[in-house]
Amino acid sequence: MTDRILSPAQFEAALRAIGAERYHNLHPFHKLLHGGKLNRGQVQAWALNRYYYQHQIPVKDATLMARLPTSELRREWRKRLVDHDGDGTGPGGMERWVKLAEGVGLDRAYVESTAGILPATRFAVDAYVALVRDRSIVEAIGSSLTELFSPGIIAERVEGMLKGYPFVTMDTLAYFKPRLTQAPRDSDFALAYVKEHARTAEQQEAVMAALRTKCDILWAMLDALYFAYVEPRLVPPGAFVPKES
Repeated sequence: MTDRILSPAQFEAALRAIGAERYHNLHPFHKLLHGGKLNRGQVQAWALNRYYYQHQIPVKDATLMARLPTSELRREWRKRLVDHDGDGTGPGGMERWVKLAEGVGLDRAYVESTAGILPATRFAVDAYVALVRDRSIVEAIGSSLTELFSPGIIAERVEGMLKGYPFVTMDTLAYFKPRLTQAPRDSDFALAYVKEHARTAEQQEAVMAALRTKCDILWAMLDALYFAYVEPRLVPPGAFVPKES
C-alpha cells in the first residue's frame, strides 16, 4: 500500500501487470486443456463447471447495473446482459455455452441443473457475485478487467482445442467468436471508468485488489478442476464423474 497516486498510464500499467502475473492462462489445467492433453471426460468437467460461471455472469451484471447511479451507465452496462442472455431474437453467451457443453457430450438438462459442479466452483463464482454486490462501484467495475486479458486466451483456446480434440468443432466453440469483439469493448469502457474514478491512492489500490481477487477466483476454479479430475482425482460427493477417463 502506498500513498502515491499513480498517473493514468501508471495505473493502467499496474492493472495490466496483475494480469501478466495472475491471469488463469498460466494455470497448469489450462495448459493441459489448450495443449490437447486432457481426455473427453476432463474436457466435459471443465465445460460443466465453467457453465456455472457463465450462468452467474448476467446475475453479477444485473446486480451491478442496479447500483449504477445514471441512465448512461446503466445503458452501457446493459450491453453485457444482452451479450450473455441474448435479446430474444438470437442466442446469447449462456446459450452458446450450453451448446459447447452439448458438443463435448454433456446432457443439456444436467448442465443447466448445475447439480454436478464442484463445490469450489460454486463457492468461487458466488464470491464473485458477492464482490460486485458488496464493494464500491469502482471496485466492482475494476474486477471485470480480466477481460483485458481474455482475447489472447480465447485465440489460444480455440486453436489448441480444435487441434487437440477430434470431438471439438468450430460449432462447438461458437461461444468464443463474439467474445473477441465484446471483451475488448467492455474492457475499454471499464478501464476508462476506473482510470477516471479511482482518484486517490486508496481507491486505486482497492481497484487493483479487486482485480487480484477476480484473478484468484478464476485460478481457484481451475485448482478445483485439477484436484478433482487430473491429480489426485478426488471427486467430491455429488460432483460429476466422467465416464471416459
